[in-house]
Amino acid sequence: MIGHELGGRYEILTRVGGGGMALVYKAQDLLLGRNVAVKILRQEFVHDEEFIRRFRREAQSAAALSHPNVVSIYDVGQEEDIHYIVMEYVEGQNLNEYIKEKAPLQAEEAIHIAMQICDALDHAHHNEIIHRDIKPHNILIGKNGRVKVTDFGIARAVTSSTITHAGSVLGSVHYFSPEHAKGVATGAKSDLYSLGIVLYQMLTARLPFLGESPISVALKHLQDEFEEPRVVNPLIPQSVENIILKSMRKNPQERYQSAKEMMADLDTSLSADRRFEKKIGFEDDAFIDEQKTRVIPAIKPDRIAPKKAAAPIAREVKEETEEQENERTEPKKKWVKPAVWVGATIVFLAIMLGVVLYVQKLVYVPEVTLPNLVNLTEEEARKQLSDLKIDIEEPVNRVNKEGFAKGIVFEQSKPEGTKVKEGSTISISVSEGVPTFKMPDMTNKSYTQARQELIDLKVPEGQITKVEENNDNVAAGLVFAQTPEAGTDSDLTQVQVRLTVSKGRAAIPMPNLITMTEDEAKAAIQSKGLKLAAESGGVKREPSYFPKGEVFKQWPYEPKEMVEPNSEVMIYVSSGYPPEAIEYTFNLPVAPVEDGKKSSIRIVYSDARGENIEWGTAQTISHVQTFAIDLVLAPNKDGVVNVYRNKEFLDSYPVSYFDAKNGTVQIPQIDVPATTDPTDGTTTDEWTDSTFDTGNNGNGNGNGNGNGHGNGKDKKDKHNDN
Repeated sequence: MIGHELGGRYEILTRVGGGGMALVYKAQDLLLGRNVAVKILRQEFVHDEEFIRRFRREAQSAAALSHPNVVSIYDVGQEEDIHYIVMEYVEGQNLNEYIKEKAPLQAEEAIHIAMQICDALDHAHHNEIIHRDIKPHNILIGKNGRVKVTDFGIARAVTSSTITHAGSVLGSVHYFSPEHAKGVATGAKSDLYSLGIVLYQMLTARLPFLGESPISVALKHLQDEFEEPRVVNPLIPQSVENIILKSMRKNPQERYQSAKEMMADLDTSLSADRRFEKKIGFEDDAFIDEQKTRVIPAIKPDRIAPKKAAAPIAREVKEETEEQENERTEPKKKWVKPAVWVGATIVFLAIMLGVVLYVQKLVYVPEVTLPNLVNLTEEEARKQLSDLKIDIEEPVNRVNKEGFAKGIVFEQSKPEGTKVKEGSTISISVSEGVPTFKMPDMTNKSYTQARQELIDLKVPEGQITKVEENNDNVAAGLVFAQTPEAGTDSDLTQVQVRLTVSKGRAAIPMPNLITMTEDEAKAAIQSKGLKLAAESGGVKREPSYFPKGEVFKQWPYEPKEMVEPNSEVMIYVSSGYPPEAIEYTFNLPVAPVEDGKKSSIRIVYSDARGENIEWGTAQTISHVQTFAIDLVLAPNKDGVVNVYRNKEFLDSYPVSYFDAKNGTVQIPQIDVPATTDPTDGTTTDEWTDSTFDTGNNGNGNGNGNGNGHGNGKDKKDKHNDN
């Protein structure tokens, strides 16, 4: 079907799924230019009126619905023997795949998904449509998180995981309700039971009922209690477990009465006042299905007594009549009561045997023996399997195989003689032969185009390798070298194709030009293969708080940004400080921890030029020393000097712009350590022993009283601080 144009409008692109009755393909709607999903009835059913009727029923059921959580039906048609339904294509995955990948899900996510399914079912039930096959495989999750329910009204072919009655498939055995198992009419509450199982599976990553055969699973729906969700996953809130317990009651009257009711309960289940609610109880906890299997004790003649044996048996069977109650109080012959109970037991066992045979008849699927398919043509293999009612798993595995001609089966997934159920699937591998391969010329083509051409020539995708390299002469994205070379003959099964794709010219990291002089910046630009912008010769001069002649801005590329060679760069060079700026020298006295012993001093300052600027390198002092810190202050940017001694923060000194302008900056005062002159034993006060050359116009002096002064200057005034 791939490549076939269905109905003159839908071009089949690829297969995306399928079931026992139909295959699903992704297709392109050539008229509207959109992707659609096309469901096509399997060829073995195209002459079966019952299957065709069911197939059309699905289209009619789903077409009657219009809801954001239901897959929309666009078209339905027939082309010769091909019956098809065109529907909305959902980009994503089905819930079964999502559960396998991520379960157990968080309660919030599972509730969000279940509420959308409930909304879809509520809409369907209001339109008198019962889904009858709610399961994760029929629930799609789009990439946008939107949940879509599909397969409304569809009947699937008989497989080991479905139950059929009188030729009508009722649903998947792991998800259908007890009333399904009994073969009675199903309604909206049956869909809610199935949804409860889906919610159980999302939160626990397992199914509530498992068995070795469909019969055993069906009987468990009728008879057994499942392991409660919180036993499997203690992280499930009690309020959420209560919803599962209620939706999966065997008695339909104890379940939610509608999808809308269940959705309302889901909506509030994670609220603060419900997360720790009590476990739900039911008025009819003793409810026992009439057809539930019960254990009946054997009745032996030597143990039968008129009154002692009859009472235990009556309690076990629990089917006493009013007449039997009265007989307890009246004297009877010794043989009467045992005879009554033996008869009742035999009748009950006969009823249960009938039920078991009835259910077994529902789920019985004949077995067939697989033939040897190896060395047959694909057509012969398909014919033999079709006669046995066995399906071939699509797509068929087609590979090159030495020793087998093209079209010959060389492997089957299940060996000859294996017994399988009718409707089972088997995969086969078909040889494509061993053709030779002539390497075409792929240069100057995009990698995507070259790769697709190779795939069209049957080169396996795993044998195609992409290598990217910079190339100054070939545009980015085009192939400029290949191995093997064009025209080379190769074995298609062995050839390894290497396509070298251009990344264009190599980009380089933009250098950091900030604080460079104009000449240094120009040299750096030229050395990196870049050039100055044409505008203004690539240089603009503006006032800034950087020293005159330094680069304070680069445009349009920031440092380390990757740029193409020959890109243009503009630099902004400082023409000096703005008129309102003040250059102020702050004289800072600093003392060691202990006079005469060395202490490491580190000074960091912030001013109009930037934050946390290092003042030279760390200094080592043994006595009190004064450090001259040159600051540049602005009306909106004060200065601050931070001092660290022996790697520990010592103190912080703010320097206000207006104090500097007005000459009112406070000079720090420190206690001057006392030292003893070893020559005369006298004690002196030592203020500073600095040998640093500060290289600025400010100075500071001090004496034992901690007084000192500094100066600040701007473009117009000179200020002295005393």
